[in-house]
Amino acid sequence: MTRKLFGTDGVRGLANIEPMTAETAMKLGMAAGRYFTRGEHRHTVVIGKDTRLSGYMLEPALTAGFISVGMDVVLLGPLPTPAVAMLTRSMRADLGVMISASHNPYEDNGIKLFGPDGFKLSDEAELAIEESMANGLSSYLVPSGKLGKARRLDDAVGRYIEFAKHSFPRGQRLDGLKIVVDCANGAAYKVAPTVLWELGATVIPIGVTPDGTNINKDCGSLHTGAMQSQVVAHGAHLGIALDGDADRLVMCDEKGQIIDGDQLMALIGLTWGRSGQLKGGGIVATVMSNLGLELFLKEQGLKLLRTAVGDRYVVEAMRRDGFNVGGEQSGHIVLTDHCTTGDGLLAALQVLSGIVESGKPVSEVTRLFQPLPQILKNVRVDRAKNGTVLDASTVKKAISDGEIRLGETGRVLIRKSGTEPVIRVMAEGQDETLVNSVVAEIAEAIQKAAD
Repeated sequence: MTRKLFGTDGVRGLANIEPMTAETAMKLGMAAGRYFTRGEHRHTVVIGKDTRLSGYMLEPALTAGFISVGMDVVLLGPLPTPAVAMLTRSMRADLGVMISASHNPYEDNGIKLFGPDGFKLSDEAELAIEESMANGLSSYLVPSGKLGKARRLDDAVGRYIEFAKHSFPRGQRLDGLKIVVDCANGAAYKVAPTVLWELGATVIPIGVTPDGTNINKDCGSLHTGAMQSQVVAHGAHLGIALDGDADRLVMCDEKGQIIDGDQLMALIGLTWGRSGQLKGGGIVATVMSNLGLELFLKEQGLKLLRTAVGDRYVVEAMRRDGFNVGGEQSGHIVLTDHCTTGDGLLAALQVLSGIVESGKPVSEVTRLFQPLPQILKNVRVDRAKNGTVLDASTVKKAISDGEIRLGETGRVLIRKSGTEPVIRVMAEGQDETLVNSVVAEIAEAIQKAAD
């Protein structure tokens, strides 16, 4: 049996349409609550959410499901996804739930689950929960005297603020820094500006007036124009943009220029390496990270371990091989010394630590290496032909020829999209004209094989 309800990052869909309905949310609460009921102690689940209107529907539905199988519920209110993961561990809860569709528009919503260790669930756990939902849940209902209870944790925001502040190196301050922070009208609209201000920064907050329908709308990590223009207008030192659930980070320098996620990871890795904090001898990133990052780390005596695209694969590799810095080029950065999932605010604080330590302009500190030209082209291919196309001899030859032409200073990456009927052809190397030529020839070979 393959997973049907859970995707690459929990359950997600259009609010009030299956699977994002109150009925399915209640059933998910029942099945997940039963799965994590182990032992005779009083079991607890913590539930957080972002600022979407549909959170008012999904939160009580999940709560009813958990209560019906005898699990107590602690409601956290609007809070970043990493805060929910942290509080799951901190409060010794049996399960953590985040209601959010991350960077998607308000019409969407999602449900992410965390185990008692604060990490996202394994494929096996998600499959077991799905099977329970499919096979009937009435047997899981507890007697009326054993129903769970629900309460609200009034100091959830304060707990996360203190946790975030304590992740910043002792003895350092943000005094003298002027920072624009765009909270995407999402889950971090209270905590992010407060943490930065209490650490000493002058803070210019935007995207901090959520109304249920404006999350991620023309703001946040996917729409950085507002942050960039405000940095220039206010003469700020840098800008920070988070997404709807604050697990993703995008930054810009004092000129309003976006800083690539690979550069952010390089700065954190280098800073931690100098302080002796870095574990694993390098960092973990996906196959999409620029080859320039890998070459730079090699020059510094550090290694780059690559994984498939997706933060769950990054975290798996970090846990398996003992790394404590990893992430995706897109801005999901995981620092396992502090958190079990991507945390945009904590990642920003570590970047800020490197900036403070250097005493140099942000534009200089965050340009550690020259990215190699990277070209990506999508070739539309019928899903039924995805496998056979890549097995075609003409395609294999085009890929092999491209790799030979690029040599040791370049690479070719071919992968099937998990969300679209396309094959992604990516190449990078020192000569942009050559890279373009290689991508074009491979894409042409794939297209001919698919026709």
